[in-house]
Amino acid sequence: MVCDTLGRPLRFILTAGQRHDSLAAKALLDGFKAEAVLADKAYDNNDLRQFIADIKAKAVIPSTRSRKVPIPHDEDAYKDRNRIERCFNKLKHFRRFATRYDRRTTHYLAFIHLAAVMLWLR
Repeated sequence: MVCDTLGRPLRFILTAGQRHDSLAAKALLDGFKAEAVLADKAYDNNDLRQFIADIKAKAVIPSTRSRKVPIPHDEDAYKDRNRIERCFNKLKHFRRFATRYDRRTTHYLAFIHLAAVMLWLR
């Protein structure tokens, strides 16, 4: 099991390349207890916001421009999302990560661990 620095389990879901990630967001969050869910504007939909409220978490998602009444979000917490985004951008420099050469999920996850260690050691 993959854990963060505080020992909490992390979960990864591999989706089809052309499928929008917001469709898998509920499956990713299912069964987790979270204080907040950080996401970008693409995840701003009422269905996901209701799911986040049902798991008693705070939705830190900026509203899209098409929303008639913008929903406020925690600006400071949203800035932390950038750190996660930068981590994934660094991982994408590894060709094997970006193109998903590995057929098995366990092999792919093992490479993610290896790439994360290589980035950490820099």
